[in-house]
Amino acid sequence: MLSPFARAALLAFAGLPIVVPAQEAAPSSSSSSSAVLSPVVVTAERGPQALADAIPQTSLFDQQDIADTTATDLPGLLQLAPGAQIARTGGPGSTTSLYLRGASSTQSLLLIDGVRVDSVSLGAPQLAQIPLDQIDHVEVVNGNVSALYGSGAIGGVVQVFTKEGGDHPPRFNFSLGYGSYHTQTQQAGVNGALDKDGNTTFSISLARSKDDGFSSLNPREAPNANPNANGYLNESISASLRHKFNDKWDAGASYFQSNGNNSYDNAYGVPTDLNNLYSKVRQLSVFANGRLTDWWTTHFIVAEGDDRSVSNTNGVYNGRFDTDNRQYTWQNDFALAAQQKLQVGYEHLDQSLDSDTFAAPDRHVDSGFVGYTGRFGRNQIQANVRRDQYSDFGGANSYYLGYGFDITGHWKVTASYSDSFRAPSFDDLYYPFSGNPSIQPERSHSIEAALQYASNALGVMRLTAFQTRYANLISYEQVTPGIYLAQNVGHAKVQGLEGSWSGHVGKTDVRASVTLQNPVDLDNDADLVRRARRFGALTVNRSIAAWRVGGEWIVSGPSNDSSGKLGGYGVVNLSARYNITKAWYVAAQIQNLLDKDYETAYSYNSPRRGAYLTVGWQQQ
Repeated sequence: MLSPFARAALLAFAGLPIVVPAQEAAPSSSSSSSAVLSPVVVTAERGPQALADAIPQTSLFDQQDIADTTATDLPGLLQLAPGAQIARTGGPGSTTSLYLRGASSTQSLLLIDGVRVDSVSLGAPQLAQIPLDQIDHVEVVNGNVSALYGSGAIGGVVQVFTKEGGDHPPRFNFSLGYGSYHTQTQQAGVNGALDKDGNTTFSISLARSKDDGFSSLNPREAPNANPNANGYLNESISASLRHKFNDKWDAGASYFQSNGNNSYDNAYGVPTDLNNLYSKVRQLSVFANGRLTDWWTTHFIVAEGDDRSVSNTNGVYNGRFDTDNRQYTWQNDFALAAQQKLQVGYEHLDQSLDSDTFAAPDRHVDSGFVGYTGRFGRNQIQANVRRDQYSDFGGANSYYLGYGFDITGHWKVTASYSDSFRAPSFDDLYYPFSGNPSIQPERSHSIEAALQYASNALGVMRLTAFQTRYANLISYEQVTPGIYLAQNVGHAKVQGLEGSWSGHVGKTDVRASVTLQNPVDLDNDADLVRRARRFGALTVNRSIAAWRVGGEWIVSGPSNDSSGKLGGYGVVNLSARYNITKAWYVAAQIQNLLDKDYETAYSYNSPRRGAYLTVGWQQQ
């Protein structure tokens, strides 16, 4: 039987909102958004608003951003977001952790079309099992927003929106790719309207990726690991269907599933061991949106998000952990007056674990939330409060209070104060010999202030100062020789400056971010593991006639890991795409152009220089 520490090393290092489905948002009348044609986001306040109007730091990666990046999965895209660091235990499909503003991998929430898909056992999602092939766009909200979404939103929320249909006749597309490590990719899809009026739209997308990989562990640092290459196979599908009944009601369903088979190394095994992790991430949701009156709209979601993992060593299964998250959400938006909105909602969550390693009772969570957003001249207010009542440990309250002031039509200042929590995972509560049913949620308090500039000419620039204090952190403390017990004893603090820019210079699209932080474990007076004090990213892309060319520069300073030091690094990626005709295109990438040898988790290798070529076709 694997210990919780070994499982965490294999599946997710320790260190999710009702989505208003895509709809047309009423134009904002704020002075900032009147000066910039900003895209619409929904995660920062659980409803549509211009990106420039969001009080929390919010990033949007749209279809063009996803097409431009050299990344193939969600973690690769997220490392371009402000305040985000990614740690991997090898190549594609390997265990991956997100550290957002210094929060641990269990303290940032992932949603797929508004649905939780995290493992209730470990308390973290399988990020590496989410390929970009199935994603329409991604929103990232930095900072403490449990008052909107409940447990796990201390560092922020990552919301993935899968592909949807459009108001046009069905259009087909496909692509084929090949590259380093014998990487092979295939993707095909179709989307459009089923009727001439465009009231019923659909989308179906299928993708497959396979590579031979490289040895995940560095043999100099882990001599007992198998030196063989660790390959990965992923097969995924997404589908959506939406029907507009009239100008007041629409309903639909979305589906996503990703199956992964990842070969991994074990530092504590023997050099002949063959290890595999079989994973599945799946979500299914049914939704309805209705306008009951001119001032009252309602939204329903019934959904299930699943996480499956089975590990295998030398052909023998040695652990199965299956999570089911069943989610029911009812949100009501009331237009109190011009630019004044009240949100009232209820959410019920059932979580269960089926495992051959340990048993745990089902968890039931009842949540009520209230939110207010308003504007008075140059002044903007966002206030949220939420109560989550858990069947296994009691209740937790959280709140958010944000304020914005438009200095001019382009310049804006914001400030916020918030309280957040993270519920104990089933491993924390019930794992044999180490679980502790009496532990309580982790807590945090955050403050931040920001200066923002937004215009059509340059896009959105933001400089944010933030501080988060953590209490009741769950640590595994030795109680007798060889026996460790989960306890609420940890304290930490993260302070920092976060700069971001998403916009353009002339015809060149630019995305840049830099973070300076001091993530400190207050109990040990040491930096939190795998959190660099300095890191950032820069992407530049430009269209030139039939060409689209670009590059990425991802940099990080040094950091500590639990077993050693991680050196700083800088990685350069290049991309180019040529439109042969209106339908046919060819794309090429060079990843890690300078062949940098670096680690994001101690003793685990990262991909060296690689070249990749894709040929695709899109029906016009």
